[in-house]
Amino acid sequence: MPLIEVSIARGRTPEQLRSLIGELHRAAEKAVGAVPENTTVIVREIEHEHWSRGNQTIAERNAAAQETATAHEAAANLAAEQRSH
Repeated sequence: MPLIEVSIARGRTPEQLRSLIGELHRAAEKAVGAVPENTTVIVREIEHEHWSRGNQTIAERNAAAQETATAHEAAANLAAEQRSH
């Protein structure tokens, strides 16, 4: 009776989560001969503010990446504007 527990950052579609569950069931069947009706899969979705690596949450990393992308976009727009003059 395999019990498979997965923690994943929130943000996947229901279809993606369903696919993950299906793949985990198939992996248990293949790897240990588990019977599907005896396999339990638990998927825990974790809020981005509650998951950290390297003392930085996913939310903080996403915000920093957005700031960097915005800064690069602003610099590119300024460069393009200067070239057009």
